[in-house]
Amino acid sequence: MALQDVITREYTINLHKRLHGVHFKKRAPKAVKEIRKFATLHMGTTDVRLDPKLNVALWKRGVQGVEHRVRLRISRKRNDEENSKEKLFAYVEPVIVPSTKGLQTVVVEDEE
Repeated sequence: MALQDVITREYTINLHKRLHGVHFKKRAPKAVKEIRKFATLHMGTTDVRLDPKLNVALWKRGVQGVEHRVRLRISRKRNDEENSKEKLFAYVEPVIVPSTKGLQTVVVEDEE
């Protein structure tokens, strides 16, 4: 698969193992950084944009009460800005699921 492909995938990310040992006042900010790092790794682009709903979902239980696992929909999209460094960017948004147990990575067909 080429890096130029526009694609959308759903992932379950284990934040518990990424935040183990992090000071309790820095857990939510570290979770945001880890999600950016995860999206960069899996989508191959350094331009990662987070949906405001994802930020609300991460911070809803406060700075130290971050969920253990989060279901994410990461989309690699074309960057239409003229003076952009990269041709593609990753857009990360949360997926509301009743339970994250047993969920696999899924390629999502475009709804547009």
